[in-house]
Amino acid sequence: MASVDIASALGVGSGINTTQLVSDLVAATRDPKEKQIDTKQTTNNARISALASAKGSLATFSSALTELLKSSSYSGQPVSNDATIASVSLISGATGTPKLPAQIEVRQLASAQVLQSDVISSNLAIAGNGTLTFTTGTTSFDVTIATPNNNLDNLAKAINDKAGGITASVVTDSSGARLVLKGDTGAAKAFTVSTTDGDANLQRFVFNGTSTPGSMTKSQNAQNALISVDNVDMSFATNEITTAIPFLRIDLNSAKPGTKVTLATNQPTATMADLVGEFVQAYNNVKTALNDATKSSTDTVGLLSSDPGVREMANRLAKLSSTKLASTGTYQTLSDLGVSTNRDGTLTLDTARLNKALQDDPAGITQMLNPTTSTAANPGIGGAMKSITDFLNATNGPLASSAAVYDKMKTSLAAQLTDLNDSMTKYSDQLTKTYSAMQTQLLALKSTQTYLTQQISVWTNSNH
Repeated sequence: MASVDIASALGVGSGINTTQLVSDLVAATRDPKEKQIDTKQTTNNARISALASAKGSLATFSSALTELLKSSSYSGQPVSNDATIASVSLISGATGTPKLPAQIEVRQLASAQVLQSDVISSNLAIAGNGTLTFTTGTTSFDVTIATPNNNLDNLAKAINDKAGGITASVVTDSSGARLVLKGDTGAAKAFTVSTTDGDANLQRFVFNGTSTPGSMTKSQNAQNALISVDNVDMSFATNEITTAIPFLRIDLNSAKPGTKVTLATNQPTATMADLVGEFVQAYNNVKTALNDATKSSTDTVGLLSSDPGVREMANRLAKLSSTKLASTGTYQTLSDLGVSTNRDGTLTLDTARLNKALQDDPAGITQMLNPTTSTAANPGIGGAMKSITDFLNATNGPLASSAAVYDKMKTSLAAQLTDLNDSMTKYSDQLTKTYSAMQTQLLALKSTQTYLTQQISVWTNSNH
């Protein structure tokens, strides 16, 4: 079928601007529908943004609470009254609190065996040819050197390259160079050096542990750290101890038999009252934002006023003040401490009631708010908040369901707009063809009219 030349087919000869007519008819049909879709898209995008903001505020609140509870400001930090003998710190990632105070006596530090050779002329002097065998307990490794890579530096490098738990270095002073060998700390890490095919030079580095057939001298013994914690004797292969007191790292810095060092927890710089106050303030920030997003009145309606996911989030948070944080004790909920709910859902703290409760049972309230180990029966404020966020943010949870609805609507509206564009293109083509045909008929009629007018004129003139 031949293509239609719209420029010549429309608006020519009839005196009617059919191009504009088609455009106006298409716009009259399209504009209301397009405006409706655009309005829905704007609203839906705003809801997607508002939901993301609500989820973000929940995450911020939860993270801030977690950081507060982890802070040493509320729980204190382990300290030593003589860090020159033993210093302490919490083990990174520990999920409990060390049982302190405790008394520690450091009788002996752990040390590594150290051997040193007799003085050799320089680090470039020939170390020998052959194989040295290094044995620690039941494990061993061999190091072989040969000409031309057989000077003292070559030997040290060959030992270190084996990474067998023994390190070698060449030290040089005014008297010359020496090979120094050092093992790992602990009595079990004592080592020997032997050779079966080494030449006379290499024989200098043999050490059998008791006598010195070579020229190696033991300058330090391999030994364990010996300590006493609350009069319980203990032995460790290193000076970094992580199992003597659960959740606590003890670094042994010097041995002082007969001196007992006190390990304890220092006083928190902030109290549980500060914690409850900061919780209420952070909660109110989240609740105020949720109120704005979900409000429904004759004047204004929040973007998420009918969103079930955000409604569920608000309901879960509203129950925090009455949630049992501990299964025993006089004080088990935040409301027991003076936290009450206002009409708008925000919280108010009765500081006088809180202070009285802290005077009555400070240890019990500390465990209620921030237990040593969070359990289902004793979640503490952190565990209760985690339970809420885990439920809300679950793969098929309320917030994910709400997000899925908005994402589905976004896809649907985009498809509707595409369909509208397609249908309007077809509508425009249809109108163009219709008016093109009409234009052809009008031109034919006009041609006939012209012919008839001419004939009438001829007849009229001939009669005269």
